[in-house]
Amino acid sequence: MTRTQNPHELSVLVVGGAGFVGSNLVKALLGQSYGRIVVVDNLLSSERVNVSGDSRVKLIEGSIADDGILRQLSDEFHYVFHLATYHGNQSSIANPLEDHDHNLITTLKLYEHMKDFKQVKRVVYAASGCTLARPTFDQVEATREDGPVPLELDSPYQISKVVGEFYSVYYHRQRRLPTVRARFQNVYGPGEILGAGRWRGTPATVWRNVTPTFIYRALKRLPLKLEQGGRASRDFIYVEDIVRGLLLCATEGQPGEVYNLASGVETSILELATLINTMTGNHTPLEYLPERKWDHSGRRFGSTDKAKRCLGFEACMGLQEGLRRTIEWTREHLPVIDSCIRKHAAYMRAS
Repeated sequence: MTRTQNPHELSVLVVGGAGFVGSNLVKALLGQSYGRIVVVDNLLSSERVNVSGDSRVKLIEGSIADDGILRQLSDEFHYVFHLATYHGNQSSIANPLEDHDHNLITTLKLYEHMKDFKQVKRVVYAASGCTLARPTFDQVEATREDGPVPLELDSPYQISKVVGEFYSVYYHRQRRLPTVRARFQNVYGPGEILGAGRWRGTPATVWRNVTPTFIYRALKRLPLKLEQGGRASRDFIYVEDIVRGLLLCATEGQPGEVYNLASGVETSILELATLINTMTGNHTPLEYLPERKWDHSGRRFGSTDKAKRCLGFEACMGLQEGLRRTIEWTREHLPVIDSCIRKHAAYMRAS
């Protein structure tokens, strides 16, 4: 946002704005008094309940790849956040064609539609930090933005997210579309509803991310399941920090650039499980599973240097306090989560 423009004069498009991160972003935009917010979401992995009823928010239900929906989006937006995704590695492995349609065609069609827009100041693309992490269980270093792009990736999801970055760079260089890539680490926090949306072919439709899955199972006094003894590690970042990072990418990020939105802290899955069980009072023993043959990700965490230097971004929420808030939110919303999980019960039994 320029120094002379008030937020209430600005229009924002949030693609995927009914999802976990998207709905938290919309809430922050409303808190900063942005004037008009258009949410486009097909509710494939989200729920309508996440869409704010504020009069400044308009929901267009459907895919951003739909030509009819694109025709409703004129050159009026100052900021665009492209957060839509075909959620997760395992869903993409089960159905790579759907991943291509919802993860990649969406990006290409959005950029092609916007390539001549004059009002837009930034288009922030939600990229995946896992695509550039070196697969290892040995000594690990923070993954930097300028690291090599590997050709051997674990899933169609990772492939489509990195190709989305290629398109972001292409449309900036060739059409001057002011794209900024925000590389997410493992986001957690209030607002992530297990089982949200429609069935997508595997139990990962329900058990989609490790943190909400562990918290839900711990509250239900169920065993937390660990592959490879929980040796893998991730960089866990609280959703409010991610939202703040996205806003900084929009207001301070340089078009054509990429920034890690990371905590910079490595936490093993075993450490996460142990902490959640302790905080919830779950004494059910951990359940150890064989390794997932497709998964070579191992240990990883993101470098925070560039985002701190260029955006002034640092994650503020510590893991323990972030988990406490997420556990509290999950307790309060168990009926909604249970209802979403029950939608998929028949599919789960058959899979």
